[in-house]
Amino acid sequence: MTATAQERAVRTVTLTIDGQTTSVPEGSTILEACNTVGIDTPTLCYLETLTPVNACRVCVVELEGSRVLVPACARKVEPGMVVHTDSERVRHSRKLVLEMLGSSVDMSYASDEVQGYFERYDAAPARFGEAADSMSAAEADHRGAGHHHATSDGMAATVAQPVKIDNELYVRDYSRCILCYKCVEACGVDAQNTFAISVAGRGFDARISTELALPLPDSACVYCGNCIGVCPTGALMFRSEYDLRQANDWHEEQQTVTDTICPYCGIGCTLQLHVQDNSIVKVTSPLDHDVTSGHLCIKGRFGFQFVQNREDGGRAERNGAGG
Repeated sequence: MTATAQERAVRTVTLTIDGQTTSVPEGSTILEACNTVGIDTPTLCYLETLTPVNACRVCVVELEGSRVLVPACARKVEPGMVVHTDSERVRHSRKLVLEMLGSSVDMSYASDEVQGYFERYDAAPARFGEAADSMSAAEADHRGAGHHHATSDGMAATVAQPVKIDNELYVRDYSRCILCYKCVEACGVDAQNTFAISVAGRGFDARISTELALPLPDSACVYCGNCIGVCPTGALMFRSEYDLRQANDWHEEQQTVTDTICPYCGIGCTLQLHVQDNSIVKVTSPLDHDVTSGHLCIKGRFGFQFVQNREDGGRAERNGAGG
């Protein structure tokens, strides 16, 4: 490595965040700089393994000299920056974003961390009114861009719609979708490069969709499940988890998580088996695993059924041998 390359490798940028001065590597984001000084910045659409898309606007911070609030997840640091992460302007913006999301989207399956954001910013989605009636599946999938759909007086517009169950591996419940774009990024260049899903429509009618709103079995989807792995609200969910939730038998607090290596090929992907009542209910992979970065293929994510069928398989084998 040349001397110039060495200098570039260790070059740092110094900035001030909430009165604290910190130095971070050149090219870091404000969010990464906040982490170095222990400032917890809320995020919904950000994931360290995906390209930031600046969609949710929950991570915005106030930058002195900037006319508008800036997204901490994507804005690169600059020398001498003065950043405020908890000003009145920032808190008001985050509160309003959360209220608008909460009034239009079912957030009940979101993580405890996300649920805590509402309390942290005193967000009250109910002030926008009672939720409007659910759309039909056809209406949700084929709304024309730019057309305003008024709700009944005093009711809040929502994205409520029927759950899409068109395969045995996972379901799509877009009444819970906050359009964070994580699934689109994971299906695209950041992980799978399948491009089976994208955003259709505009404005409030924007939605995640397959090409021509086709059912998943007829689309380009290869069922890697990487979209499920990054979804923060339960809009995309294992069929096994969905069925257990519908039967009121999903008990996450009783589940154990065991790390193992995927048996299907020689790559060596780490699997995290989520087990409830001695049965695997879903499979994930660690974000910090240097092989997968949290992503898997269809076999690694969904090919665990053979473990559940050991007893039946053994019985069949014994019956065959006895015949």
